[in-house]
Amino acid sequence: MCGIIGISALPGSLPEPLGRVIRRCLERLEYRGYDSAGIAVVNGEALIVRKGKGKISELAVKLKFDLLDGVSGIGHTRWATHGKPSDSNAHPHLDCLEKIAVVHNGIISNYLELKQRLEAQGHTFRSETDTEVIAHLVEEYVRQGLDLLDAFRKAVCELDGTYAIAMISVLDPCKVYFARKTSPLIVGLCSGFNIVASDIPALLEYTSSVIVLHDGELGYITPTEVYIERDGVPVSWRDRVRTITWSLEMATKGGYPHFMLKEIHEQPLALTNTLTGLDLDTVRSVCRLLDRTDRVFITGAGTSYHAGLVGEYLLTELCGLDAHTFIASEYRKYMNIADENSVLIAISQSGETIDTLMAVRSLRKTGCKVIAISNVIDSTIPRESDHVVYTRAGPEIGVAATKTFTTQILTLTVIALELARMRERLSSTEYSKLLTSLKEIPRLVEQILRIHEIKAKVLARYIKDRQNMYYLGRGLGVPIAMEGALKLKEIAYIHAEAYPAGESKHGPIALVESGFPVVFVVLDDYYVDSTVSNIMEMRARDAYVITLCPVKYAQKLSRLSDFLFELPNIDYRLAPIPYIIPLQLLAYYTSVMRGLDPDKPRNLAKTVTVE
Repeated sequence: MCGIIGISALPGSLPEPLGRVIRRCLERLEYRGYDSAGIAVVNGEALIVRKGKGKISELAVKLKFDLLDGVSGIGHTRWATHGKPSDSNAHPHLDCLEKIAVVHNGIISNYLELKQRLEAQGHTFRSETDTEVIAHLVEEYVRQGLDLLDAFRKAVCELDGTYAIAMISVLDPCKVYFARKTSPLIVGLCSGFNIVASDIPALLEYTSSVIVLHDGELGYITPTEVYIERDGVPVSWRDRVRTITWSLEMATKGGYPHFMLKEIHEQPLALTNTLTGLDLDTVRSVCRLLDRTDRVFITGAGTSYHAGLVGEYLLTELCGLDAHTFIASEYRKYMNIADENSVLIAISQSGETIDTLMAVRSLRKTGCKVIAISNVIDSTIPRESDHVVYTRAGPEIGVAATKTFTTQILTLTVIALELARMRERLSSTEYSKLLTSLKEIPRLVEQILRIHEIKAKVLARYIKDRQNMYYLGRGLGVPIAMEGALKLKEIAYIHAEAYPAGESKHGPIALVESGFPVVFVVLDDYYVDSTVSNIMEMRARDAYVITLCPVKYAQKLSRLSDFLFELPNIDYRLAPIPYIIPLQLLAYYTSVMRGLDPDKPRNLAKTVTVE
């Protein structure tokens, strides 16, 4: 949930002072948390720490981050778990003698026991965080005579929970020590300096060569060396170096006021890249596995869960599979019915989502095979899966997922079409027709962006003053309604709920009064008449009706709607991708008109790495 960075550099190797470089890296990690931030550097025999509550841009000026310099440094941007956002709870955290500084992402679940033991040994704590115990543990083992690496190793072995850790010390000035368990951490290889970071955007300005650290690994970087070990045994890492193809421009705003709007507009390109980048041999291997299974589970969290619901519908209707989608954090009950004849499709943009990772690990113990769908190459969930299909959406910085959602659906759709063809549930003619239409989707999304962005902005002027909304759909319209409602909640802080349209009269309609906004998502010919009935029920209560529908039904539905998005006529099984676009735009412009920052919604972080 937090973002960490560590750099070890030869004098003169960095283009700017170390503090400024760390600050720039942290700004690209701020999507992971932004309630406080801090930097520590080793300069000679001094350990200098500056940190506080607030956003990096404010703290950089107040605390003069850019003036800090040294041979090694660490930085942190925080999403609070233990201890409220405050100056004292901001990272980095120090030992008693202020010779060791630590930053951490994750949760140390046994920190209270460790803290009580350390206090009994004479250690004094300055914060409410779980992280501070790490610095004091290392200090204690150094006090007992261990060198810094041995002390760090022994301290890490005592930690329960999840962590990505970076540590510096005046006792060994040129090294940045690191360790990883569950929480993501990578090493960036540079000339004259090396970097450890939570995520790729942090280091793209300086290198495209990275090593993705695995669970249980720890080590250190110097300006010219990388050392990694596992269970005390050195690890050979050179064959694990990956070249990142994302450009720095892809990970920055590129002239847009917010990352979210940029990423909404990147969807035609992202969808094209996903289509052209899919490895058909991998897709066919996945389909052969699915063809042999008795039961398919699909899991994800938040937006990825909604993509999974679309996948469930397609695999059930197109392929005839017994498919079930569940929210990742509720994995436990599915352990009792999964077995070696089951397959789990795990969907995670980052490949690090803790709930989804726990679901993967738990169901694998039953013998269940796992297929990962992820955007980040070599991340944890793909590595722990039997097969992986990458969406290749490029970096997504905005907390609210947009292009990763549409590329996840596209990937699931390709798998469903290929499996339906393999199972002879689609004729070659119908398969070719659907595949041709699928290849047209990037162009349709571009068309929708061009035509409907101004309409979404106009509608946002009405929505911005509302406190409650419904999003209703039938069939494949239900997960799109759910995703639309989630987007509005996430970034505009409006209470929006999604239901199957037929369910609205079984309770939810009690809240509807004059002017209450209700969005209807109409995708499927089969449901048009029944949806019209639901619209009439809402109109009878003076609801403000907003409808998304194909052009072919626009005339029929325009008379019943206060606001209408006329969208391209397309096979309903492919419609979820283009039909979410107006709802993404509506959420974005509503957020902006309410004076909010859609890139940094309160209480949320991009990658959830704590249960």
